[in-house]
Amino acid sequence: MYDVKKGYEVAKEFYAQYGIDVDKVIETVNSTPISMHCWQGDDVAGCEHKEDNSLTGGIQATGNYPGKARNGEELRADIEKAMQYIPGELKLNLHANYQEADSFVDRNEIEPKHFEKWVNWAVEKGIGLDFNPTYFSHPKSSNGTLSAADEDVRRFWIEHGIRCRKIGQYFYEKTGKPCVINHWTPDGDKEVPVDTIGPRLRLKDSYDKIFEATKDVKGVIDGIESKVFGIGAESFTAGSHEFCMGYVMKANKDHIIMTLDTGHYHPTEVVSAKLASIFTFSKSVLLHVSRPIRWDSDHVVSFDDETRAIMEELVRLDKLKDTYIATDFFDASINRIAAWVIGLRNTRKAMLAAALQPVDKMKELEAAGDVSARLAYKEEFKAAPFSLVWDYYCHRENAGVGLSWLEEVKAYEKEVMLKRV
Repeated sequence: MYDVKKGYEVAKEFYAQYGIDVDKVIETVNSTPISMHCWQGDDVAGCEHKEDNSLTGGIQATGNYPGKARNGEELRADIEKAMQYIPGELKLNLHANYQEADSFVDRNEIEPKHFEKWVNWAVEKGIGLDFNPTYFSHPKSSNGTLSAADEDVRRFWIEHGIRCRKIGQYFYEKTGKPCVINHWTPDGDKEVPVDTIGPRLRLKDSYDKIFEATKDVKGVIDGIESKVFGIGAESFTAGSHEFCMGYVMKANKDHIIMTLDTGHYHPTEVVSAKLASIFTFSKSVLLHVSRPIRWDSDHVVSFDDETRAIMEELVRLDKLKDTYIATDFFDASINRIAAWVIGLRNTRKAMLAAALQPVDKMKELEAAGDVSARLAYKEEFKAAPFSLVWDYYCHRENAGVGLSWLEEVKAYEKEVMLKRV
Protein backbone atom coordinates (compact mmCIF):
# COMPACT_ATOMS: atom_id res chain seq x y z
CA MET A 1 0.00 0.00 0.00
CA TYR A 2 1.35 3.41 -0.96
CA ASP A 3 1.46 6.31 1.50
CA VAL A 4 -2.17 7.48 1.34
CA LYS A 5 -1.60 10.54 3.52
CA LYS A 6 1.36 11.66 1.43
CA GLY A 7 -0.75 11.35 -1.73
CA TYR A 8 -3.47 13.38 -0.06
CA GLU A 9 -1.04 16.19 0.78
CA VAL A 10 0.09 16.30 -2.85
CA ALA A 11 -3.52 16.49 -4.01
CA LYS A 12 -4.34 19.23 -1.49
CA GLU A 13 -1.45 21.27 -2.86
CA PHE A 14 -2.72 20.83 -6.41
CA TYR A 15 -6.28 21.87 -5.57
CA ALA A 16 -5.21 24.75 -3.33
CA GLN A 17 -3.73 26.60 -6.32
CA TYR A 18 -7.30 26.78 -7.69
CA GLY A 19 -8.79 27.92 -4.38
CA ILE A 20 -10.36 24.55 -3.51
CA ASP A 21 -10.50 23.59 0.17
CA VAL A 22 -10.22 19.80 -0.03
CA ASP A 23 -11.03 19.22 3.64
CA LYS A 24 -14.25 21.22 3.29
CA VAL A 25 -15.17 19.31 0.13
CA ILE A 26 -14.73 15.98 1.91
CA GLU A 27 -17.01 17.07 4.74
CA THR A 28 -19.71 18.17 2.28
CA VAL A 29 -19.54 14.92 0.31
CA ASN A 30 -19.37 12.78 3.44
CA SER A 31 -22.49 14.35 4.95
CA THR A 32 -24.60 14.04 1.77
CA PRO A 33 -26.85 10.99 2.29
CA ILE A 34 -27.12 8.21 -0.27
CA SER A 35 -30.07 5.86 0.13
CA MET A 36 -28.86 2.28 -0.36
CA HIS A 37 -31.49 0.05 -1.96
CA CYS A 38 -32.18 -3.20 -0.11
CA TRP A 39 -33.35 -5.16 -3.16
CA GLN A 40 -29.87 -5.79 -4.60
CA GLY A 41 -29.33 -8.41 -1.90
CA ASP A 42 -32.17 -10.78 -2.81
CA ASP A 43 -33.02 -9.97 -6.46
CA VAL A 44 -36.16 -8.02 -5.44
CA ALA A 45 -37.79 -11.16 -3.97
CA GLY A 46 -38.93 -9.48 -0.75
CA CYS A 47 -39.94 -11.00 2.58
CA GLU A 48 -43.65 -11.61 2.05
CA HIS A 49 -45.09 -15.02 2.93
CA LYS A 50 -46.20 -16.00 -0.55
CA GLU A 51 -45.47 -18.93 -2.81
CA ASP A 52 -44.89 -16.99 -6.01
CA ASN A 53 -42.02 -14.48 -5.77
CA SER A 54 -41.64 -14.08 -9.53
CA LEU A 55 -41.11 -10.54 -10.76
CA THR A 56 -43.65 -8.73 -12.93
CA GLY A 57 -44.07 -5.18 -14.15
CA GLY A 58 -41.21 -5.19 -16.61
CA ILE A 59 -38.64 -5.99 -13.91
CA GLN A 60 -35.97 -8.65 -14.35
CA ALA A 61 -33.03 -9.67 -12.18
CA THR A 62 -30.79 -11.67 -14.48
CA GLY A 63 -28.31 -14.26 -13.27
CA ASN A 64 -28.23 -16.99 -10.67
CA TYR A 65 -25.15 -16.23 -8.58
CA PRO A 66 -25.21 -18.29 -5.37
CA GLY A 67 -25.71 -16.98 -1.85
CA LYS A 68 -28.56 -14.49 -2.09
CA ALA A 69 -30.36 -13.51 1.10
CA ARG A 70 -33.43 -15.64 1.84
CA ASN A 71 -35.03 -13.56 4.60
CA GLY A 72 -34.83 -10.27 6.43
CA GLU A 73 -32.17 -11.38 8.89
CA GLU A 74 -29.80 -12.54 6.17
CA LEU A 75 -30.51 -9.45 4.10
CA ARG A 76 -29.71 -7.11 6.99
CA ALA A 77 -26.48 -9.00 7.68
CA ASP A 78 -25.44 -8.65 4.04
CA ILE A 79 -26.34 -4.95 4.03
CA GLU A 80 -24.23 -4.40 7.14
CA LYS A 81 -21.28 -6.10 5.46
CA ALA A 82 -21.61 -3.93 2.37
CA MET A 83 -21.94 -0.76 4.43
CA GLN A 84 -18.51 -1.36 5.95
CA TYR A 85 -16.94 -0.46 2.60
CA ILE A 86 -19.17 2.44 1.58
CA PRO A 87 -17.97 5.79 2.99
CA GLY A 88 -20.31 8.62 3.86
CA GLU A 89 -23.77 9.00 5.34
CA LEU A 90 -26.19 6.28 4.28
CA LYS A 91 -29.88 5.57 4.50
CA LEU A 92 -31.63 2.33 3.61
CA ASN A 93 -34.30 2.22 0.95
CA LEU A 94 -37.04 -0.41 1.49
CA HIS A 95 -39.81 -1.68 -0.76
CA ALA A 96 -43.18 -2.56 0.76
CA ASN A 97 -42.71 -6.22 -0.14
CA TYR A 98 -39.98 -6.42 2.51
CA GLN A 99 -42.56 -6.45 5.30
CA GLU A 100 -41.91 -9.13 7.91
CA ALA A 101 -45.24 -10.36 9.24
CA ASP A 102 -45.66 -13.74 10.93
CA SER A 103 -48.02 -14.83 8.15
CA PHE A 104 -49.16 -13.46 4.81
CA VAL A 105 -50.46 -9.89 4.94
CA ASP A 106 -51.73 -8.44 1.69
CA ARG A 107 -50.45 -5.09 0.55
CA ASN A 108 -53.65 -3.21 1.26
CA GLU A 109 -53.37 -4.33 4.88
CA ILE A 110 -49.72 -3.63 5.74
CA GLU A 111 -49.04 -1.65 8.92
CA PRO A 112 -46.04 -0.10 10.64
CA LYS A 113 -45.69 -3.13 12.92
CA HIS A 114 -44.81 -5.28 9.91
CA PHE A 115 -41.61 -3.24 9.50
CA GLU A 116 -40.65 -3.15 13.17
CA LYS A 117 -37.52 -5.29 12.67
CA TRP A 118 -36.26 -2.93 9.98
CA VAL A 119 -36.94 0.11 12.14
CA ASN A 120 -35.22 -1.35 15.21
CA TRP A 121 -32.22 -2.22 13.07
CA ALA A 122 -32.10 1.27 11.52
CA VAL A 123 -32.31 2.97 14.92
CA GLU A 124 -29.49 0.77 16.20
CA LYS A 125 -27.35 1.73 13.20
CA GLY A 126 -28.32 5.40 13.40
CA ILE A 127 -29.57 5.57 9.82
CA GLY A 128 -32.78 6.73 8.17
CA LEU A 129 -35.24 4.64 6.18
CA ASP A 130 -36.79 5.45 2.83
CA PHE A 131 -39.73 3.58 1.32
CA ASN A 132 -41.49 2.46 -1.87
CA PRO A 133 -45.00 1.13 -2.46
CA THR A 134 -44.67 -2.17 -4.36
CA TYR A 135 -47.08 -1.86 -7.28
CA PHE A 136 -45.76 -4.97 -9.05
CA SER A 137 -45.29 -8.75 -8.59
CA HIS A 138 -48.83 -9.26 -7.30
CA PRO A 139 -51.92 -11.00 -8.75
CA LYS A 140 -53.76 -7.68 -8.77
CA SER A 141 -51.05 -5.89 -10.79
CA SER A 142 -51.44 -7.77 -14.08
CA ASN A 143 -53.96 -5.34 -15.60
CA GLY A 144 -52.88 -2.07 -14.07
CA THR A 145 -52.70 -0.75 -10.52
CA LEU A 146 -53.35 2.93 -9.83
CA SER A 147 -54.60 3.40 -13.40
CA ALA A 148 -56.62 0.16 -13.56
CA ALA A 149 -60.02 0.30 -15.21
CA ASP A 150 -61.27 -2.20 -12.64
CA GLU A 151 -62.32 0.02 -9.74
CA ASP A 152 -61.95 -2.74 -7.14
CA VAL A 153 -58.35 -3.26 -8.22
CA ARG A 154 -57.67 0.46 -8.25
CA ARG A 155 -59.10 0.86 -4.72
CA PHE A 156 -56.84 -1.97 -3.54
CA TRP A 157 -53.75 -0.14 -4.77
CA ILE A 158 -54.91 3.26 -3.55
CA GLU A 159 -55.20 1.74 -0.08
CA HIS A 160 -51.70 0.33 -0.48
CA GLY A 161 -50.37 3.81 -1.28
CA ILE A 162 -52.20 5.31 1.70
CA ARG A 163 -50.76 2.73 4.06
CA CYS A 164 -47.26 3.26 2.66
CA ARG A 165 -47.35 6.99 3.44
CA LYS A 166 -48.45 6.21 7.01
CA ILE A 167 -45.60 3.73 7.32
CA GLY A 168 -43.27 6.47 6.05
CA GLN A 169 -44.35 8.68 8.93
CA TYR A 170 -43.64 5.79 11.31
CA PHE A 171 -40.10 5.55 9.89
CA TYR A 172 -39.66 9.30 10.39
CA GLU A 173 -40.91 9.23 13.96
CA LYS A 174 -38.68 6.32 14.93
CA THR A 175 -35.45 7.30 13.14
CA GLY A 176 -35.76 11.09 13.39
CA LYS A 177 -34.91 11.38 9.69
CA PRO A 178 -37.34 12.28 6.86
CA CYS A 179 -38.63 9.32 4.88
CA VAL A 180 -38.49 9.69 1.10
CA ILE A 181 -41.20 7.61 -0.57
CA ASN A 182 -40.95 6.84 -4.26
CA HIS A 183 -44.19 6.19 -6.16
CA TRP A 184 -43.74 4.17 -9.35
CA THR A 185 -46.28 2.03 -11.13
CA PRO A 186 -45.55 -0.18 -14.16
CA ASP A 187 -49.02 0.39 -15.65
CA GLY A 188 -48.94 0.36 -19.43
CA ASP A 189 -49.77 -1.46 -22.64
CA LYS A 190 -47.91 -3.65 -25.12
CA GLU A 191 -49.58 -1.73 -27.95
CA VAL A 192 -50.63 1.91 -28.16
CA PRO A 193 -54.15 2.01 -26.69
CA VAL A 194 -56.99 3.85 -28.39
CA ASP A 195 -57.79 5.61 -25.11
CA THR A 196 -54.51 7.11 -23.87
CA ILE A 197 -56.02 9.69 -21.52
CA GLY A 198 -58.35 7.43 -19.54
CA PRO A 199 -55.55 5.56 -17.71
CA ARG A 200 -53.79 8.83 -16.95
CA LEU A 201 -56.91 10.45 -15.55
CA ARG A 202 -57.37 7.41 -13.30
CA LEU A 203 -53.70 7.54 -12.26
CA LYS A 204 -54.03 11.23 -11.40
CA ASP A 205 -57.19 10.53 -9.41
CA SER A 206 -55.44 7.71 -7.53
CA TYR A 207 -52.52 9.91 -6.53
CA ASP A 208 -54.98 12.64 -5.52
CA LYS A 209 -56.87 10.21 -3.30
CA ILE A 210 -53.66 8.87 -1.70
CA PHE A 211 -52.39 12.33 -0.83
CA GLU A 212 -55.76 13.63 0.32
CA ALA A 213 -56.30 10.65 2.64
CA THR A 214 -52.84 11.17 4.17
CA LYS A 215 -52.66 14.96 4.14
CA ASP A 216 -51.80 15.02 7.84
CA VAL A 217 -48.78 12.71 7.46
CA LYS A 218 -45.56 14.33 8.65
CA GLY A 219 -41.90 13.78 7.82
CA VAL A 220 -42.49 12.25 4.38
CA ILE A 221 -41.25 13.42 0.96
CA ASP A 222 -42.90 11.87 -2.10
CA GLY A 223 -41.19 11.31 -5.43
CA ILE A 224 -43.32 10.66 -8.53
CA GLU A 225 -41.37 8.45 -10.93
CA SER A 226 -41.87 8.10 -14.66
CA LYS A 227 -40.74 5.43 -17.10
CA VAL A 228 -40.51 5.33 -20.86
CA PHE A 229 -41.44 1.64 -21.22
CA GLY A 230 -41.20 -1.80 -19.67
CA ILE A 231 -41.34 -5.40 -20.80
CA GLY A 232 -44.98 -6.02 -21.64
CA ALA A 233 -45.62 -2.27 -21.72
CA GLU A 234 -43.39 -1.34 -24.62
CA SER A 235 -45.72 1.09 -26.37
CA PHE A 236 -47.48 2.99 -23.58
CA THR A 237 -46.91 3.84 -19.95
CA ALA A 238 -49.51 5.75 -17.99
CA GLY A 239 -46.85 7.36 -15.80
CA SER A 240 -44.80 8.94 -18.58
CA HIS A 241 -42.29 11.72 -17.90
CA GLU A 242 -44.74 14.35 -19.11
CA PHE A 243 -47.50 12.99 -16.90
CA CYS A 244 -45.33 12.82 -13.80
CA MET A 245 -43.78 16.22 -14.33
CA GLY A 246 -47.24 17.69 -14.91
CA TYR A 247 -48.57 16.08 -11.74
CA VAL A 248 -45.71 17.38 -9.60
CA MET A 249 -45.93 20.92 -10.95
CA LYS A 250 -49.73 21.01 -10.70
CA ALA A 251 -49.64 19.70 -7.13
CA ASN A 252 -47.33 22.56 -6.17
CA LYS A 253 -46.50 21.06 -2.78
CA ASP A 254 -43.02 20.94 -1.27
CA HIS A 255 -43.32 17.26 -0.36
CA ILE A 256 -44.32 16.12 -3.89
CA ILE A 257 -41.27 16.12 -6.15
CA MET A 258 -40.00 14.58 -9.39
CA THR A 259 -38.11 11.31 -9.38
CA LEU A 260 -35.51 11.11 -12.13
CA ASP A 261 -34.29 7.55 -12.69
CA THR A 262 -31.24 7.34 -14.93
CA GLY A 263 -32.62 4.27 -16.70
CA HIS A 264 -36.14 5.48 -17.39
CA TYR A 265 -35.62 7.52 -20.53
CA HIS A 266 -34.87 7.02 -24.20
CA PRO A 267 -31.25 6.03 -24.88
CA THR A 268 -30.58 9.48 -26.36
CA GLU A 269 -31.83 11.27 -23.23
CA VAL A 270 -29.70 11.92 -20.15
CA VAL A 271 -30.84 12.92 -16.68
CA SER A 272 -27.95 15.37 -16.32
CA ALA A 273 -29.58 17.53 -19.02
CA LYS A 274 -32.95 17.57 -17.23
CA LEU A 275 -31.88 18.70 -13.76
CA ALA A 276 -31.70 22.47 -14.33
CA SER A 277 -35.13 22.53 -15.97
CA ILE A 278 -36.74 20.66 -13.09
CA PHE A 279 -34.98 22.79 -10.47
CA THR A 280 -36.25 25.92 -12.23
CA PHE A 281 -39.73 25.03 -10.98
CA SER A 282 -39.09 22.71 -8.04
CA LYS A 283 -36.93 23.00 -4.93
CA SER A 284 -35.99 19.32 -4.70
CA VAL A 285 -35.50 16.21 -6.83
CA LEU A 286 -35.34 12.50 -6.04
CA LEU A 287 -32.54 10.93 -8.07
CA HIS A 288 -32.34 7.18 -8.73
CA VAL A 289 -28.81 6.30 -9.81
CA SER A 290 -28.55 3.23 -12.01
CA ARG A 291 -26.85 2.22 -15.27
CA PRO A 292 -28.98 1.39 -18.30
CA ILE A 293 -27.52 -0.70 -21.10
CA ARG A 294 -29.71 0.37 -24.03
CA TRP A 295 -32.77 0.08 -21.78
CA ASP A 296 -33.73 0.17 -18.11
CA SER A 297 -31.52 -2.81 -17.28
CA ASP A 298 -30.43 -1.55 -13.85
CA HIS A 299 -26.78 -2.54 -14.10
CA VAL A 300 -24.38 -1.74 -11.25
CA VAL A 301 -23.56 1.98 -11.20
CA SER A 302 -20.33 2.71 -13.02
CA PHE A 303 -17.96 5.65 -12.68
CA ASP A 304 -19.02 6.62 -16.17
CA ASP A 305 -19.54 9.86 -18.05
CA GLU A 306 -23.24 10.24 -17.21
CA THR A 307 -22.88 9.49 -13.50
CA ARG A 308 -20.10 12.07 -13.34
CA ALA A 309 -22.11 14.55 -15.42
CA ILE A 310 -25.09 14.24 -13.06
CA MET A 311 -22.96 14.97 -10.02
CA GLU A 312 -21.18 17.82 -11.79
CA GLU A 313 -24.52 19.38 -12.66
CA LEU A 314 -25.77 19.09 -9.07
CA VAL A 315 -22.60 20.72 -7.76
CA ARG A 316 -22.66 23.49 -10.36
CA LEU A 317 -26.32 24.20 -9.63
CA ASP A 318 -25.54 24.14 -5.89
CA LYS A 319 -28.34 21.57 -5.57
CA LEU A 320 -26.50 18.68 -3.97
CA LYS A 321 -28.16 19.59 -0.68
CA ASP A 322 -31.61 19.65 -2.31
CA THR A 323 -31.33 16.28 -4.06
CA TYR A 324 -32.40 13.02 -2.47
CA ILE A 325 -29.94 10.52 -3.95
CA ALA A 326 -30.76 6.82 -4.02
CA THR A 327 -29.26 3.85 -5.85
CA ASP A 328 -31.43 1.45 -7.83
CA PHE A 329 -29.89 -1.59 -9.49
CA PHE A 330 -30.02 -5.36 -9.07
CA ASP A 331 -27.45 -7.69 -10.55
CA ALA A 332 -27.89 -11.41 -9.84
CA SER A 333 -24.91 -12.44 -11.96
CA ILE A 334 -22.16 -11.37 -9.52
CA ASN A 335 -21.55 -11.32 -5.79
CA ARG A 336 -24.42 -9.20 -4.53
CA ILE A 337 -22.42 -7.48 -1.79
CA ALA A 338 -19.69 -6.60 -4.27
CA ALA A 339 -22.40 -5.11 -6.52
CA TRP A 340 -23.59 -2.87 -3.68
CA VAL A 341 -20.07 -1.78 -2.77
CA ILE A 342 -18.99 -1.07 -6.34
CA GLY A 343 -22.18 0.83 -7.22
CA LEU A 344 -22.38 2.97 -4.12
CA ARG A 345 -18.66 3.72 -4.02
CA ASN A 346 -18.88 4.86 -7.64
CA THR A 347 -21.84 7.11 -6.79
CA ARG A 348 -19.93 8.70 -3.91
CA LYS A 349 -16.71 8.90 -5.94
CA ALA A 350 -18.49 10.76 -8.76
CA MET A 351 -19.86 13.18 -6.18
CA LEU A 352 -16.36 13.81 -4.79
CA ALA A 353 -14.81 14.30 -8.23
CA ALA A 354 -17.52 16.82 -9.10
CA ALA A 355 -17.09 18.76 -5.86
CA LEU A 356 -13.32 19.00 -6.45
CA GLN A 357 -13.72 21.44 -9.33
CA PRO A 358 -13.34 25.24 -9.43
CA VAL A 359 -17.00 25.92 -10.15
CA ASP A 360 -16.94 29.58 -9.10
CA LYS A 361 -13.94 30.28 -11.33
CA MET A 362 -15.56 28.56 -14.32
CA LYS A 363 -18.76 30.53 -13.79
CA GLU A 364 -16.72 33.73 -13.60
CA LEU A 365 -15.02 32.92 -16.91
CA GLU A 366 -18.37 32.09 -18.49
CA ALA A 367 -19.95 35.34 -17.31
CA ALA A 368 -17.02 37.25 -18.79
CA GLY A 369 -17.53 35.52 -22.12
CA ASP A 370 -14.22 33.67 -21.97
CA VAL A 371 -15.54 30.36 -23.30
CA SER A 372 -12.06 29.26 -24.37
CA ALA A 373 -10.80 29.34 -20.79
CA ARG A 374 -14.04 27.73 -19.59
CA LEU A 375 -13.44 24.75 -21.85
CA ALA A 376 -9.79 24.55 -20.83
CA TYR A 377 -10.74 24.38 -17.16
CA LYS A 378 -13.45 21.76 -17.71
CA GLU A 379 -11.05 19.54 -19.64
CA GLU A 380 -8.11 20.03 -17.28
CA PHE A 381 -10.06 18.83 -14.26
CA LYS A 382 -11.05 15.58 -15.90
CA ALA A 383 -7.51 14.41 -15.08
CA ALA A 384 -7.15 16.15 -11.72
CA PRO A 385 -5.84 13.91 -8.88
CA PHE A 386 -9.21 13.31 -7.22
CA SER A 387 -8.35 9.61 -6.81
CA LEU A 388 -5.72 10.55 -4.24
CA VAL A 389 -8.37 12.43 -2.28
CA TRP A 390 -10.77 9.49 -2.68
CA ASP A 391 -8.22 7.04 -1.29
CA TYR A 392 -7.54 9.26 1.71
CA TYR A 393 -11.26 9.73 2.31
CA CYS A 394 -11.86 5.96 2.26
CA HIS A 395 -8.87 5.50 4.59
CA ARG A 396 -10.24 8.14 6.96
CA GLU A 397 -13.64 6.46 7.03
CA ASN A 398 -12.08 3.00 7.45
CA ALA A 399 -13.98 1.88 4.34
CA GLY A 400 -11.11 0.16 2.54
CA VAL A 401 -8.59 1.80 0.23
CA GLY A 402 -8.53 0.70 -3.39
CA LEU A 403 -9.60 -2.94 -3.69
CA SER A 404 -8.64 -3.95 -0.16
CA TRP A 405 -12.32 -4.57 0.60
CA LEU A 406 -12.68 -7.22 -2.11
CA GLU A 407 -10.89 -10.05 -0.30
CA GLU A 408 -12.99 -9.45 2.81
CA VAL A 409 -16.19 -9.65 0.77
CA LYS A 410 -14.97 -12.87 -0.83
CA ALA A 411 -14.19 -14.30 2.61
CA TYR A 412 -17.72 -13.41 3.79
CA GLU A 413 -19.12 -15.09 0.71
CA LYS A 414 -17.22 -18.29 1.49
CA GLU A 415 -17.96 -18.29 5.21
CA VAL A 416 -21.59 -17.13 5.11
CA MET A 417 -23.27 -16.76 1.75
CA LEU A 418 -22.24 -20.02 0.07
CA LYS A 419 -23.53 -22.00 3.05
CA ARG A 420 -27.08 -20.87 2.30
CA VAL A 421 -29.22 -23.51 0.64
